[in-house]
Amino acid sequence: MTDLPTAVEAPGDARARQRADAHARASFVRTGSRTEPERLFETGGLRWRFPRSTSPCEAVIVNTAGGVAGGDAYRIEVALKEGAEVEATTTAAEKIYRTDAAPARIETRLSLAPRASLFWLPQETLLFDGAGLERRLAVEMAGDASLILVESLVFGRLARGESRIEAGFRDSWRIRRDGRLVFADETRLAHAGAALDRMAVGAGARALAAIVAAAPGVEARLRDLRAALETASEEVEAGASAFDGLIVARFLSASPARLRGAVIASILALGRRRPPRLWQ
Repeated sequence: MTDLPTAVEAPGDARARQRADAHARASFVRTGSRTEPERLFETGGLRWRFPRSTSPCEAVIVNTAGGVAGGDAYRIEVALKEGAEVEATTTAAEKIYRTDAAPARIETRLSLAPRASLFWLPQETLLFDGAGLERRLAVEMAGDASLILVESLVFGRLARGESRIEAGFRDSWRIRRDGRLVFADETRLAHAGAALDRMAVGAGARALAAIVAAAPGVEARLRDLRAALETASEEVEAGASAFDGLIVARFLSASPARLRGAVIASILALGRRRPPRLWQ
């Protein structure tokens, strides 16, 4: 009997099989005075945990892989039914590791029905030297729903002196209210360290953050937000504006700890509540 030839596996095929393809999906429903998970789906290393199920319901996203590598694909979907109130966060900063090939990809979709309220408060995303990350965020919300969305980035493991960082980052945000596009934002840093060192871009900053608040009457909170930013550390440069039923704030700092303090103060000013306990 003649032996069949053994197939030779291309190196690219082996790498493809080793990459994570993770997906976490959750819907939430209002039951009396409580908000509870209605349906859950989790695979590929993403998990849901619920320390508190009251109102708002506290939802925690856990990445059991401990980080994200080049070529990994992560999808997160959250849907709030009418009147549901959810506060979502992550267990820790999400680490994006060095890649020698394709970037990591993270896609997030948020859906808010009428009178729903979502605090989307993941902890920082930390990009290692040599990391590549492409993110997409899409929000569909009713006109009377409320959203406070926070995203923070740290470039380099600064505690280890990793300040000269070479990393690539692309970010795309779209927010629609009642089907109408109300916010679109695109960010691209091809050589993050060199770009952020430029005075017109980051003036040496290594920590960035953005906050978007969308809710009926939210523009009235702009004064409170600016007052909070005025008392923030001098090591944080920040600005905020209000338009079309939105408040948008952006932050820059050389210190992730100082930036986090300014973000916490902003959440208090906008949402009248402290961030989740996992932020402490």
